[in-house]
Amino acid sequence: MNRFWRRLAWLACTGVLLALVLDQLFPPPLEQFIAQRQAQLILAENGAPLRAFPDSRGVWRYAVQLDQISPQYLQVLLNYEDRWFFRHRGVNPISLTRAVAQALYYRRPISGGSTLTMQLARLIEPIPHTVYGKFWQMWRATQLEMRLSKREILQLYVQFAPFGGTVEGVETAARAYLGKSSLTLTDAEAALLAVLPQRPSALRPDRRSERAQIARDKVLDRMLQLGVWSAQRVAEAKLEPVLAKRLRSPMHAPLLAQRLHEATPKASQISTSIDLELQQMAQLRVQSYMRRFPDSSSAAVLIVENSSMLARAYVGSRDFFQASSYGHIDMVQASRSPGSTLKPTLYGMALDAGLIHSESLLLDAPQDFSGYRPANFSEQFNGPISAASALRLSLNVPAVDLLDRVGPGRFYAALDHAGLRLQLPGNAAPNLSMILGGAGASLESLVSVHAALAREGRAAKVRFSPLEPLAERKLLSPGAAWIVYRMLAEAGRSSEGDSELFNRAGRGQIAYKTGTSYGFRDAWALGASPNLTIGVWIGRPDGTPSPGSYGAVSALPLLFELFDSVAITRLGREAAAPASVSKAEICWPLGILPDAKHPELCHKKREAMLLNQTVPPSFAPRGGDWQSPILDYYADEKTGLRRNASCLTPGSTLKQIARWPALAYPWLSPRLRARANLPALAPDCSETKQSQNALVIEGIAANSTLKPPSNRTAADTPIGVRALGSELRIDWMLDGVWVGHTLGAQSLRLAFPKPGRYRLLALDERGRYAALSFQVIE
Repeated sequence: MNRFWRRLAWLACTGVLLALVLDQLFPPPLEQFIAQRQAQLILAENGAPLRAFPDSRGVWRYAVQLDQISPQYLQVLLNYEDRWFFRHRGVNPISLTRAVAQALYYRRPISGGSTLTMQLARLIEPIPHTVYGKFWQMWRATQLEMRLSKREILQLYVQFAPFGGTVEGVETAARAYLGKSSLTLTDAEAALLAVLPQRPSALRPDRRSERAQIARDKVLDRMLQLGVWSAQRVAEAKLEPVLAKRLRSPMHAPLLAQRLHEATPKASQISTSIDLELQQMAQLRVQSYMRRFPDSSSAAVLIVENSSMLARAYVGSRDFFQASSYGHIDMVQASRSPGSTLKPTLYGMALDAGLIHSESLLLDAPQDFSGYRPANFSEQFNGPISAASALRLSLNVPAVDLLDRVGPGRFYAALDHAGLRLQLPGNAAPNLSMILGGAGASLESLVSVHAALAREGRAAKVRFSPLEPLAERKLLSPGAAWIVYRMLAEAGRSSEGDSELFNRAGRGQIAYKTGTSYGFRDAWALGASPNLTIGVWIGRPDGTPSPGSYGAVSALPLLFELFDSVAITRLGREAAAPASVSKAEICWPLGILPDAKHPELCHKKREAMLLNQTVPPSFAPRGGDWQSPILDYYADEKTGLRRNASCLTPGSTLKQIARWPALAYPWLSPRLRARANLPALAPDCSETKQSQNALVIEGIAANSTLKPPSNRTAADTPIGVRALGSELRIDWMLDGVWVGHTLGAQSLRLAFPKPGRYRLLALDERGRYAALSFQVIE
């Protein structure tokens, strides 16, 4: 007897050793199986799928954990497929014996006797449905039980079980067929998904709902027979019809999903910060709004939460599936000419440098910056204008003047430090054209910079997941950011904007800036509320011009539609002014505080926002031929007439007048011009200085009436004009619109588009000018 037991023990040990050797020589191909099935799911903030990427076989699969699956489903699955799952070691002898007995009795297979572990083994490795195959399946199941825990086996089964077509896994099936998470399955839905892997193609609910319902009811009857569910519960579940959706992969924020997928292709799922409700709203708004544009036009929208810099909505193109608009190109990342969208940052830097306050006197007039002569988008000039108005109106000459004084290199470096590296053409150095769109930038980088206005001057890279660190860089001081924010937001409260477009709840607190690139290739609108920053781009991805499409007309209405679609409470409340910001009354033309002792020096009062109580004076004029802003002169005490060194008398009194910059004079009202001019010279004095207004226009007489020949129109009858009295470059403006330039006494051919009254202005580089009015009739 002892010999028998010794032999039995020896055989057992030999069998175990042989099994271990075979297990090491022929391990289950589990790792290869998982590696070949690297499907990926991109998730919204709430866990809803944004987009799914199939594995190498084109199969969709959503990663899910057991605690994220409905308990009813797991209960049905285990009771219907493998009641003894947690008690056997991969093979259930009772189930196998029953399966063999049924096959012998009915002369055909009735059940396979497979456990969930054995079913997983068949999923991992193709195993033939033969006697040999059954033994091999049992062996693989035993190997799996040796390597994995029961929860890991169950996890793999619910992840990779087939559910028909290209659908694998219970979460994928729940999303594809039922449009919901597997965590929220009803009893009837749990029973349906539990039976589908048995015959996935034959029981697909989207194609064969009647068969699927019969199979589902069979599972429900089984739950009743086993006493797991009550008769009432089963009866109520059977009342629920099988209504399945057509298989359709989610496609929200597809270009962001593509971007994240390419960055991390091996992750089974990636969680993002996207607010699905906000994302769907933005996509619908873009698609609806873009119907008014040609099919070749596209659009991009990025919505960011200021406090965290997390992206809440990401629309990379007009329509991902539209080939005519290059919907596959992500215009959130594309580098384009930013137009005027960087001007707010420049004004903020000028505030921090102590160059301006909000009402500083700037000049919008033809100027030469070492050969660079910018013009406005409208081709009109406004003359003297405040910094706030120049920014709101997006005037080009004042912006170039500011950049020249701040320094292009310093401006470029500050943006680079904040995370926005402008792409300069070729090997060009930072230059003045940057502020008018002469460098490349992406919508994403522009949003990150514009958001700094609502973030106390701190710029930060846009984040797409809460797991990404928040990297902030100082761009502006809190005070400068607040002042620029208010300067821009005031545009929504003033009469400068169209009432229908601007007078809506919440729009008065949006600091917005538009931009248009050269040749109408890009239309921009950036807007910041206290809580959200939204960026909009509209154009053609191939760079083709879109004549007539510019920021204020094309992109701004969409920006406001997006803000209107967000609850006002979500936009946030305006922040209080920082301690570094104060208000004060300043005077033009000097730009400084009023002096009660010299009221004559204050021609025009304006209320300005100051940074650190700094009141910088108006910019010193360029060139040596400009006069001092304050001019001293002697006046006769009795007559008030001016006296000079040739005729001073004991009764002469020293007085002062404030001078405007020379280029401002053509735009001044008669009253302001009179206050800035010297009184007439006394009769007994001789003039010692040439009058500043020395130009004379020749070719058209003042207050004349011009009539073309009877057989021609005014537009077809140009007239030659020239300015005498200067050898410098002379800019010509007709009703404020620049029409050309001449050098010295050169002639200019002047045409008139239609009959009417006109004002012609000739202005040289030293500020000397001549102006006259006339009438054209036909």
